[in-house]
Amino acid sequence: MTDRVCVGAISGSFGVRGEVRLKSFCADPAAIADYAPLYSEDGAKSFDLEITRAVKEGFAARLTGVATKEEADALKGLRLYADRDRLPSLPDDEFYHADLIGLTVVDPGGKVLGTVHAVFDHGAGDLIEVRGPGLKATVLVPFTYAIVPTVDLEAGRMVVDPPDGLFEV
Repeated sequence: MTDRVCVGAISGSFGVRGEVRLKSFCADPAAIADYAPLYSEDGAKSFDLEITRAVKEGFAARLTGVATKEEADALKGLRLYADRDRLPSLPDDEFYHADLIGLTVVDPGGKVLGTVHAVFDHGAGDLIEVRGPGLKATVLVPFTYAIVPTVDLEAGRMVVDPPDGLFEV
């Protein structure tokens, strides 16, 4: 597990006074402001955050040190990270996406199927992207209890009971 978790991203500027368009990846999108200071991925930049209003697909927000449209434009695409200890604790059956990436994926018999490369949320439920040297292509696995009955963060693995044909080699 990493010390920081990605909680949002800047999708561009908003207006001419240095506000940014902010996409929140939090379960409660407005809670992103509660986790400040927020950091760039490399930790070189940090920002306090004030949400000014809701806008289409996110929020308009002010970041410390950003005063002009040009400065806001320069941050487009920047992912924002919060210190893990500022985030809420999760129930046993919920996970931060960042904690799943890199886990070894095994079948119920212990055979290694690959590694979690990414987690996608397209609204209908999470999908786990699994990559592995023995796979012809990337495999997308529905992240449901029926298919992924065990996630063991301490052991660095998840058990996947895939439907027939999902992991073609």
